[in-house]
Amino acid sequence: MVADIAYMQDQQKSISRMHQLFDQQRGAFGNHPMPDAGSRIDALKSLKSALLRYQEPLIQAISTDFGRRSADETRLAEILPAIEGIKYVSKRLRRWMKPSSRHVGMAFQPGKAKVIYQPLGVVGVIVPWNYPLYLAMGPLTGALAAGNRVMIKMSESTPETARIFAQMLGDIFDEDQVAVITGEAEVGMAFSKLAFDHLLFTGSTGVGKHVMRAAAENLTPVTLELGGKSPAIVSKDVPLADAAERIAFGKGVNAGQTCVAPDYVLCPRDRVDGLVDALRIQFARLYPTLRDNADYTQVVNPRQYQRIQGYLQDAREKGARVIELNPADETFSDTRVLPPTLLLDVTDDMKIMQEEIFGPLMPIVPYDRIEEAMAYIADRPRPLALYYFGYDKAEQERLMNQTHAGGMCINDTILHVAQDDMPFGGIGPSGMGHYHGHEGFLTFSKAKGVYIKQRFNGARPIYPPYGGTILKLVYKLFIR
Repeated sequence: MVADIAYMQDQQKSISRMHQLFDQQRGAFGNHPMPDAGSRIDALKSLKSALLRYQEPLIQAISTDFGRRSADETRLAEILPAIEGIKYVSKRLRRWMKPSSRHVGMAFQPGKAKVIYQPLGVVGVIVPWNYPLYLAMGPLTGALAAGNRVMIKMSESTPETARIFAQMLGDIFDEDQVAVITGEAEVGMAFSKLAFDHLLFTGSTGVGKHVMRAAAENLTPVTLELGGKSPAIVSKDVPLADAAERIAFGKGVNAGQTCVAPDYVLCPRDRVDGLVDALRIQFARLYPTLRDNADYTQVVNPRQYQRIQGYLQDAREKGARVIELNPADETFSDTRVLPPTLLLDVTDDMKIMQEEIFGPLMPIVPYDRIEEAMAYIADRPRPLALYYFGYDKAEQERLMNQTHAGGMCINDTILHVAQDDMPFGGIGPSGMGHYHGHEGFLTFSKAKGVYIKQRFNGARPIYPPYGGTILKLVYKLFIR
């Protein structure tokens, strides 16, 4: 009872501090509503320098939170794309900020029109646990580039990362510009209820619904980066070694704890056994051992571990064939290491085919014709990513144009996320809105249309009282 009271008091203190910081950022934005390009670029350069200084403490912090997280995966999947994103934005920001001239029709001359890009104000960012650095840095980069103040709610599942990240940002920003919020679920829900000018959430579809509902009370616009079951399609003639290598990479990174990881594979029925053999070879090449392999990441915490094990057990009980890829024949009972595992003979009533897996399990679903594979995807909620493996360019075009997903790779997995000149975002149940690159700048900006005229008022002939020759001429010229 005493512990419960202390816990609630701590959470309430965090919520009170959060409200104070929000008010401070509101006031600071009111005093500086349009930061110039130089100050924005300086902020981004400071962010990049700080990330380089703190990269080793951050790598260690993320590994601590996971129990074991590959240092190279943190460098490749979090630090490198964060730095590249900052560099990309910094080089182009002055051009993005320039007002754009727009056309004015003859009926509204003399006059000019332009669009100016203003900061929204205070932006909220809710960060998940799976990539706690990159999924904070990406939105922060876009929001700062657009001239906003930013509040970041870090995941309660990665407390050490949150501590180091807050320390890093505290070195370079006052809290009325960038602030980090920590705390449990109660704090997160209170965070989503703040009257932000924009709120970006990355996480599960279920939690995303709660966030959107809370934001709706303030009419706060949201960008939701969710997930879902992202399929990989193996074509009838692609070399299986090629497809298996790239699928194994995309599924093995972070032990499958990636929103765009290939969730399941659609494979021609007569190639399933060959694909299993190819995946066995490729996973063994990437991860010859698992238990003590620094390159292979653990499941982040016991709750997530039990969730994935529950999917596996449910599939076994309902008749799935389970193929564990364990090259060194190790045991993992006292760890949170989960070996890559293939599942055959899966059915729609299995949990693993209903929920996003978010782990190293991968069902293989057979198909007979490519139309059948496309229909299978179309009949299900639209995924965050879709992957196609095949070198027939006509079929590539067909898949690109006739399937829907947040993003897509042809003959690769997950790397579309790191392309700074492409938008990243979901569709339907996998999310809404975009960020990264120019789209990130636009998401966190208000594109304000401005119509301008000077002394001469060419619109006077259309003022009341109506009638007369000139108005008749206007109707004749323009209403046709």
